[in-house]
Amino acid sequence: MPELTRTVTESPPSPSLRDRATASLRAAAPALLAYAGARAVGLIVLGISASVAGKSPHTLLSARWDSLWYARVATGGYGYEVHLPNGDVHSNLAFFPLMPALERAISTLSPLSVPDAGLLVSWTASLFAAWGIYATGALLHGRRAGLILAVLWGAYPTAFVQSMAYTETLFTALAAWAVYAVLTRRWVWAGGLAVLAGLTRPSAAAVVAAVWIPAAVVLFQAWRAGARPGRMLREHGRMLLGVLLAPLGWLAYVLYVAVRNGSLFAYFEVQGQWGNGFDGGVALAGFVWHHLTTNLLAGLGLCAALALLGWLLWLCVRQRMPLPLLVYTAAMVFVSLVGAGYFGSRPRLMMPAFPLLLPPAVALLKLRPARTAVVLGAAVLASAAYGAFTLLGSGPP
Repeated sequence: MPELTRTVTESPPSPSLRDRATASLRAAAPALLAYAGARAVGLIVLGISASVAGKSPHTLLSARWDSLWYARVATGGYGYEVHLPNGDVHSNLAFFPLMPALERAISTLSPLSVPDAGLLVSWTASLFAAWGIYATGALLHGRRAGLILAVLWGAYPTAFVQSMAYTETLFTALAAWAVYAVLTRRWVWAGGLAVLAGLTRPSAAAVVAAVWIPAAVVLFQAWRAGARPGRMLREHGRMLLGVLLAPLGWLAYVLYVAVRNGSLFAYFEVQGQWGNGFDGGVALAGFVWHHLTTNLLAGLGLCAALALLGWLLWLCVRQRMPLPLLVYTAAMVFVSLVGAGYFGSRPRLMMPAFPLLLPPAVALLKLRPARTAVVLGAAVLASAAYGAFTLLGSGPP
């Protein structure tokens, strides 16, 4: 008697993390090429301008302002201070450790100098940032929107900083993928990336908020539905783990400075010596008022820039941007504007708030591809020209 057999239909195995990453990278390749092209134009314009001015573009990108401070941490560790004539002390403890740690590791394991290692970190991170920005745009509005969003970020007015040995690209890469992880409910990944962002810049508070507030909404909705604590713990354990992880990077460094200097608020004291601190926007209001009363044209320009910023935020709300992106964007803008530090740095400090570019990206989707290319090309050229002008002048501290 023949043996009876049953055919079992099995579902295909879930793709591995490597397979998913490969597929994501393949989909993002056109956006990454377009972004790299935008930054290449900026570097070419800078190279030509620097040659005419008799300056080294390599030095402009790798050995000025914050780049020097990060390189000093990488080579000599923490403890270096500059004593100013007015009595203030600028300590390198104001600079978070992930960037200099990467610079030191790369320069130790390769022939690259510390400044060149900083450029390698920044340029590599810029591609990961563009990838995360593309992935976010594609998730919300499709691949073409993701490509436009990545190019717009590469054509940001202060996008020249993306080619410098600064932390903007490293932080944006970590923040973009952390927020993307929240959007796709990968909470542990979100928390882990938030830890690394917290070791990169103090503005990682915006990334932590982008993890905490959506998680709080999920828990509140579960509680409203009648879920008991035990059930919520079982169903949302990974989310809670991500929530617990998120602030640990920032807290670890603040506690390190506290232990090193013997004061619980030592990190904030260090920032205060640099003139940085939160005043609720008082210094910003004074800065704008000063320009309105001494240089009306400059003051009106500042007011127009702030109005544009407010309008973009309003569009983000009006277009029903997902809560994690909205929280992250609003927090980044808030952190960038309410400090009392040097105001020339505000545009670059706000650059990681890439969701502000989503409304323009959505608007460009409505144009024909040729017209969109013209608009993006003009933005890239304008950004390149402004970058060369700024780097050959006073530049961003």
